[in-house]
Amino acid sequence: MNTSEMSILELAEKGGWIMIVLAVMSVLAIYIFVERFIAIKRAERDDPMFMDRIRDYIKNSDVKSAVNFCRVTNTPAARMIERGISRMGRPAADVQSAIENTGNLEVALLEKRLPVLATIAGGAPMLGFLGTVIGMVEAFWQMSNAGNNIDITMLSNGIYQAMVTTVGGLIVGIIALFAYNYLVAKVDGVVNQIEQKSLAFMDLLNE
Repeated sequence: MNTSEMSILELAEKGGWIMIVLAVMSVLAIYIFVERFIAIKRAERDDPMFMDRIRDYIKNSDVKSAVNFCRVTNTPAARMIERGISRMGRPAADVQSAIENTGNLEVALLEKRLPVLATIAGGAPMLGFLGTVIGMVEAFWQMSNAGNNIDITMLSNGIYQAMVTTVGGLIVGIIALFAYNYLVAKVDGVVNQIEQKSLAFMDLLNE
């Protein structure tokens, strides 16, 4: 077990500075995934009675309680409804615009750092491939300098060392890609919640 672990570490060291960059990218990808997962999980909280309580407050002209309830709920949809409540009494188009602007802002906050994760997913394999190309160039350069004293061990060592960066880049890229797509799907779920509550609130104002 220890021998296997040491061999993996030794291979990583053979990859040179590119493996260090890939390691940093992997740590950054993990951090972004965990941080965004927690943030989106909080935003997903959905009280099925939320709009019913908002409707009761507004029907009873208790706007202050409706606003306080939105603040206590503290989700993207609740903040959007709070903005809509603050615009009550104005033309419906103004209310709709305020809700949409707040919704767009909330979605943008949820998607924060996701472009970085997407960049890692696309860039890590390319960086790994670059390391392989550099390693192959170095291996063939050593062969050319060896002249007639070419040793197959020299070539094989150079090739497997060069391939390490491609493997590392693919591992980081694949994990980051799956993490990115998972988070995007979670954000889409929150967006659906926001849209549903936006429509429900506008219907409430038109009752």
